[in-house]
Order: sequence, then structure tokens, then C-alpha cells
Amino acid sequence: MIPEIVAGLVQVLTVLALSPLMVGILKKWEAKFESRKGISIFQPYYDLAKSFKKEIVVPEDAGSLFILAPMLSFTAYLILPWVVPIVFGSPSWFAPLVDFLGGAFLFGFASFFSVIGTEKTGSYYTGIGATRGVTFGAFAEPVLITVFFGVALITGTNNPFLTNETLRNNLSWMLSPTHILLITAFFLLLLFDTGKLPIESHGMGELGMIGQGMGLEYSGPLYALKSWGSYMKQFILFSVFINVFAMPWFIPLQVNALTILYGIALLFVKMLVVIFAIVLVEISVAKIRLFKIIDYLTFSYLTALLAVISFFLVGGVPQ
Repeated sequence: MIPEIVAGLVQVLTVLALSPLMVGILKKWEAKFESRKGISIFQPYYDLAKSFKKEIVVPEDAGSLFILAPMLSFTAYLILPWVVPIVFGSPSWFAPLVDFLGGAFLFGFASFFSVIGTEKTGSYYTGIGATRGVTFGAFAEPVLITVFFGVALITGTNNPFLTNETLRNNLSWMLSPTHILLITAFFLLLLFDTGKLPIESHGMGELGMIGQGMGLEYSGPLYALKSWGSYMKQFILFSVFINVFAMPWFIPLQVNALTILYGIALLFVKMLVVIFAIVLVEISVAKIRLFKIIDYLTFSYLTALLAVISFFLVGGVPQ
């Protein structure tokens, strides 16, 4: 039991420590590709430290849920590293209790309270962000469920650790049309869920705000928790994409000092590959109108659905 607990703790600490760094690297690379100097890769750490030192200002009409929402969302993101392969391919202590759908429920739990807490402010701009997040999220959830259903068909399990083991030992399924289509659908969804779709604007122009708009009324430690939670969500989604779908190989299975360092270093390298791909997509595709995001998510869903159909056309799980 002790190695399983250590594995879970290492994964939680890795997500906590490295998620702001990955955001900093992503923004730095975006600036480099656009011929700008950009921020320091450590700027997210500075911003978090500065926010934790500031005073909390609560809108007059906001209730207690406004204060609790960032804490509940942050707690959900702290649970997720226990149940998905991030540093290790061997299950942690809680892993047998949660499958893909359970993980999706935790993501939904965090998003739900973020929206509810935002709505309590009565602000026009945060209302815009929350409404758009809920509307587009309704189109994104079927994509996530279909992708998880498709990979469960391939591997015969809905547990992410067992999925990782099955895919890394079956190269034929990694190269199958079903899996390639699932990777494509999940990558498209990843761009949306992490705010990297070339539609959302992270400036103060309300016409392009989605997730950014939901944090405008927060300040101090609450804003820090909300920002840190969004960093963790992005990091966890990248990890699931890497270790379950796209690059499940070479992940360590044993827990000791050497494999901890190796697993973190390997994750860091794989993460850089994904960040490069996302930055390349983001700077290569021109900004399009906000309402086109529904067409985008529909295309992502149809890709996942085509993957499921191709599974039944190709056949069953290879022995």
C-alpha cells in the first residue's frame, strides 16, 4: 500500500509544482513564434505569489458559494492526479475506485462550481463568460464521453491505468484508424478545454472571453486558487492525452527515487512536445468568429463517433 500512496503523492506534487511552469513555457513559446520577447517562464509563479499576498474583495451581492467555489474546484483537481497516470503507469491508492467517467465527473464538478460561484456576482462580464462556458460545454461533454467510450472499446476497460498498459503493449491498436481518430478528437477537445482554440481571446475584449471572463470578480488568494486550478486542469488534460492516448510508452511502473526522477523528466519532455504542437496550431490558424466554436465541437464529436464506427467495422480487440 505504501508504494501506491507514494505514487499518488508524487503525482499530486508534480501537478502542483509543474503546472504553472508549463503555462509559462507555453506563453513564452507563443511569444517567440510571434517575434515577441514574452514573459518569463516563471511568471505564473510570481503572479500566484503576488495574488496570495493580496486582500480578498468580495462583491456585495455574492454569497458564500462565491468564496467556496475556487476551493471546491481546486480540491477536485487535487483528487484527479490520484486516479490518472501522470508520472507512473502503476495504479495509485485511489485508482481502482475511479474510471474515465469518474474522472470526467470530477472535471464536471469543478466546472459546475466555477460557474455557480461566478453567477453569484451579478456582474455582466462574468455572466457572459459563465453563459458561454455552459453553452459550449454542453457540446464538449458528448465528445469527451464518446472518446472515453471508444478507447474503452479498444482496450476492454474504462480504467486509465489499464488503458495505458493495453495500448503500450499493442502497437497495432496505436496505429489503427480507430485510435488515430480518437487521438484527433481528443486533441481537438483539448484545444477547447484549455482555452487554446483560436477563437477565445485572453484580453479584456468581452467579445472573445469564455473562461477568462469567469475570473474577473475574484481577487487575492481566491483568484490565485482559481488560476492555479486552471493551470492544474490544463496539466492533467495534457497528461491524460500523453500517457493514455498519444504517447503511453516508457512510463515507469515501479516507485523509487530513481523512477520518480525519470518519470518526471519523461513527462516534462512529452509535455514539451504537446505544447509545441498546440502553439503551432494556435499561431497557424487565424481567429474565427465566436459562434463557429459550435461547428468546431460538432466536427470533434463526429470524429470521435467515426472512431467508434470504425471499431465495429475493423473488428474486436486483438488477442
